[in-house]
Amino acid sequence: QVQLVESGGGLVQTGGSLRLSCVASRSILMFDPMGWYRQAPGKQRELVANITRGGIPNYTDSVKGRFTISRDNAKNTVYLQMNSLKPEDTAVYYCNAVWFVLRRNDYWGQGTQVTVSS
Repeated sequence: QVQLVESGGGLVQTGGSLRLSCVASRSILMFDPMGWYRQAPGKQRELVANITRGGIPNYTDSVKGRFTISRDNAKNTVYLQMNSLKPEDTAVYYCNAVWFVLRRNDYWGQGTQVTVSS
């Protein structure tokens, strides 16, 4: 069983910064990729950013240049540094880990709320 625990969400003003953390219950070297999704009220969950086992990041267009994803394999942790936050970034952010064993297996955290006030 895999557990992902997020932290770091909160309320911030437009232009502010937050750093989300996702700690896995086992080595993150088994996951490829790991990443962050978000879901705003009334909208579908969308990919924000992910990072491969080899450290290659991928971002959705709306966060490029503002968000940075990174991973610390020794701490079994993935981070999402969010700068220049906008009200449209308001959502519940979910950590995701993908493990391919015969088929794709997705694991999710419980989510952390990010609210950006205007």
